[in-house]
Amino acid sequence: LLMEEWRNDMYEEIDSINQILPTVSAGGEYNDVGDYEDGEKAQAIRTWIGSVLGKIVYYQAEHQRLLDEEVATALQLVLPQDIVMTNVLPFLELPTYTFE
Repeated sequence: LLMEEWRNDMYEEIDSINQILPTVSAGGEYNDVGDYEDGEKAQAIRTWIGSVLGKIVYYQAEHQRLLDEEVATALQLVLPQDIVMTNVLPFLELPTYTFE
């Protein structure tokens, strides 16, 4: 059920560009100093891409966390507690990831 919610959220996020683009102007233009400035569509697409990638990173981390919990539970059932706590669980921790 959780994965289905994630999938639906991603479908909505990916599809959101179809509602955004028709409402913004395309044109880029040169400003007073002669520098070219992107139009609203380019800015909207950049923002949208960042949002989609941010959700992908988030859902990947959540999925890994759920898998790690399942693995840890399974290992605790089979291995002695001290081995799991000192030798296995540290390797299952997901490193922090920041999206720039």
